[in-house]
Amino acid sequence: MVQGTGSSVGKSTLVAGLARAFTRRGLRVRPFKPQNMSNNAAVTADGGEIGRAQALQARACGVPPVVDMNPVLLKPQGETGAQLVVRGRVRGTLGAREYQSRKDQLLSEVVESFQNLAQQADLVLVEGAGSASEINLRARDIANMGFAQAVDTPVVLVGDIDRGGVIASLVGTQVVLSPEDAQRIKGFIVNRMRGDTSLFHDGMAFIAQRTGWAALGLVPHLPTVRTLPAEDTADLLATLTHGTRPPVYISVHNGDTPPLRIAVPLLPLIANFDDLDPLRSEPGVQLLPVQRGQRLPECDLVLLPGSKGTLADLATFRAEGWAQDLAAHLARGGHVMGVCGGYQMLGEAVADPHGTEGPAGQAEGLGLLAVQTVLSSEKHLEDASGFLAGTTAPVSGYEMHTGRTTGADRARPLLMLNGVEEGACSANGQVYGTYLHGIFHERAARLALLARVGGAAFRLGGTWYEAPLPAHHDSVTEQALNALADHLETHIDLDALLALARAPAPFRPVATAGQGGT
Repeated sequence: MVQGTGSSVGKSTLVAGLARAFTRRGLRVRPFKPQNMSNNAAVTADGGEIGRAQALQARACGVPPVVDMNPVLLKPQGETGAQLVVRGRVRGTLGAREYQSRKDQLLSEVVESFQNLAQQADLVLVEGAGSASEINLRARDIANMGFAQAVDTPVVLVGDIDRGGVIASLVGTQVVLSPEDAQRIKGFIVNRMRGDTSLFHDGMAFIAQRTGWAALGLVPHLPTVRTLPAEDTADLLATLTHGTRPPVYISVHNGDTPPLRIAVPLLPLIANFDDLDPLRSEPGVQLLPVQRGQRLPECDLVLLPGSKGTLADLATFRAEGWAQDLAAHLARGGHVMGVCGGYQMLGEAVADPHGTEGPAGQAEGLGLLAVQTVLSSEKHLEDASGFLAGTTAPVSGYEMHTGRTTGADRARPLLMLNGVEEGACSANGQVYGTYLHGIFHERAARLALLARVGGAAFRLGGTWYEAPLPAHHDSVTEQALNALADHLETHIDLDALLALARAPAPFRPVATAGQGGT
């Protein structure tokens, strides 16, 4: 089990890289995360949904994602509540304290999912959540040491040197844990080292001597991992702000055509934002993340991504003054596109009569598309493929949404999916929306959509390109996973790591006084 000293120390990425490295050695590897909290989700082969990070890890293993890989998914819908997804299906919306009381009931389902995977695998790589040292949540924990105890798995602890204080973070974790939990940790990895790695050899030796844990690796920063999907909004903002294009792309922009500028409002409940990854990688495109407190900049396209709470994010959009900015953008001839929740916001009205995404209610939409949306308690989960309407450009991806959108502008569909018209376009051609996540992943469709916004410079063979680029963004992900696996082979003692693994113990739930079970 890979646990961390905190959130965003690189657990998900390391597990993905380890999964690819061990898979290349001929092992049957499966990823597992008992509990994930993320609005970046993926549709599974068995018709449910899991965290996007576990879907990426499954890809690294060369297997389709299934719900057992992430049996508990929490999708935040505000500061203190979240939608609870168990084994791929929605179980309702809970407040934080109510969820804590439900964990005892969930542990047996979590372990059952783990056991299902273990029966198919030579090696299961388990990813913890957040910090291993959250002792205030230990009594009913199912994400970190509580799960490790349930199946008696050894733990490797990851610290992030890039954020500073990694020695104190690792040693301090041992100090605050109970002796029983601390003994489960058998080794540690220091991640994201920049510069001369020899400068931290003494630090590695001190941590090993102070804790008694094996020093398994000091992993240098690898820029290529920024081409992998971000798991949460903190990672997203860092990637959009500091990310670099994949080295397989060569731009030969001749200076005659300025880059196409795409503004992306970062709303609080943004979801499934890996839709942005292909645009970030495309030469000639400049993504402009817009945080609250900023104005929408002058640009060619304003892109509204998915949302876990359409009504709440719509209210934030208006409160930030972005609706007025959007009107001015359209008056200048700009374009607007919405995906999933962003598509719903562009319509005339959004209603949530059952309180599916928060308090029940309804609101006027931005009124840029002649469509209306009514949310329901049923979630639509489906892989889909087809074409950009009126073209032969293929598209593929998935739908993950509640509710139904109807209205006159659907007579001008954006896509043909599974033989059915999907999405909507405004009469003036400046505004369009779709429920398809992954719409930009196929390059032909991506270029056709960019040409709609920016003109001939984005047609294949235009001034931006020296060599053919991959037809599908998945090839960029594959290259990054292989580069990451090569990197970890060099900087982590994989043989020592593998030697720590052992068969899981049988699960025997035992009631614990004062804890309501465990």
